Amino acid sequence: MIKIGLAPNRVGFGRNWSSLWNSSDGKSEEFMNPQNIRYLVISPVRDEENHLPNTIRSMAAQSIRPTEWIIVNDGSTDKTGQILDEAAKKYPWIRPIHRVNRGFRKSGGGVVEAFNDGYKVATLQERDFIVKLDGDLSFELDYFEKCFSRFEKDPQLGVGGGVIVHIFNGERQVETNPEFHVRGATKIYRQACWEAIGGFWAAPGWDTMDEVKASMLGWKTRSFPDLELVHHRVTGAADGTWANLVKNGRANYICGYHSLFMLSKCLVRLPQKPFLLGSFALFYGYASGYFKGIPQVDDRTTIAYLRRQQINRLLGQDTIWK
Repeated sequence: MIKIGLAPNRVGFGRNWSSLWNSSDGKSEEFMNPQNIRYLVISPVRDEENHLPNTIRSMAAQSIRPTEWIIVNDGSTDKTGQILDEAAKKYPWIRPIHRVNRGFRKSGGGVVEAFNDGYKVATLQERDFIVKLDGDLSFELDYFEKCFSRFEKDPQLGVGGGVIVHIFNGERQVETNPEFHVRGATKIYRQACWEAIGGFWAAPGWDTMDEVKASMLGWKTRSFPDLELVHHRVTGAADGTWANLVKNGRANYICGYHSLFMLSKCLVRLPQKPFLLGSFALFYGYASGYFKGIPQVDDRTTIAYLRRQQINRLLGQDTIWK
């Protein structure tokens, strides 16, 4: 359950960073010291033996390493747990958590449940950022350094992160999303914003409602199109195309999407593959939520704000979509 919070009057990293960007080249030796920015990373992973080593190598090479990285093994049946334990021996800032296998992959809510298990045991309490990161990514060694610089330059930026890139037959394909939306695979939260939104809703759509609520409380949310992460597992690959589209439609219902906005979304999707079927799957996932009486986000204020934004979008007015 997401609880209503209040955006703080004074925003910042959580500590005094006024001296960080005073040098002529835009950087300082103080900023480059990994001890200056304290950030917690939590990564729920399941059956990622083929991709997790890439993520660990990318994180270990960061110019600013995390103070604590909790990797939650969500009941993997492959060698994921072994990889985590070996990584923890090599890097003391990595903490593996092993959950019992529930016997199936639980979309949306399962990720949040695993994340929360990691969050409960975190020892880093005085921090500047908290990060939710997938275990099938690779990224440049200065990825986090560059992300943090964006937060430093904009004190109202509450949620940020790079864009996802897939490699198909040797060609790069960048995922397209609204500028305000940061993919759930790579979410960076300013600590004050994280406290204001009150955490994640443990259901599909959590990675939309967090941004909507942050916006409602006066924070900015932005993806950084020039900072890329390679996603080695195609989004929704574990579910299949039909199931993934139905899941997305169901997530839209759970988030409380306005029915007119949802209809528009399905119409816009008609010319995309799979033609017609994709729009039908999306709308079926949404409509079946009503028929089955599936609970929606228990935050009527945030849902009302989202629906106003969606109607304004349809009317061509200023919104979080810009």
